[in-house]
Amino acid sequence: MSEPTSKSTVESLREWVVEHKLRAVGCLWLSGITGSIAYNWSQPAMKTSVKIIHARLHAQALTLAALAGAAVVEYYDHKSGAKADRYAKFLPPMDNNYSHKD
Repeated sequence: MSEPTSKSTVESLREWVVEHKLRAVGCLWLSGITGSIAYNWSQPAMKTSVKIIHARLHAQALTLAALAGAAVVEYYDHKSGAKADRYAKFLPPMDNNYSHKD
């Protein structure tokens, strides 16, 4: 009997983020600026320009954190060799019969 190979939601999400790092950062930025604008709009004491500047600053900080997270994921993919295995299928097989001449 074979075991079911269903992946958990967290594992599926992690794989998607590994494959689409920049898209994940962009989505995080968009949700961050939207949430920040929504929060700042509920503050009646601020001018509109200040609300927009605060929203941009919050989204920028969130984006920097997401880029740092993407860099950590990339580092561990490189360190574990998972990235090399993922791209190896696109490369032609190597023959060791070639002699390199200068």
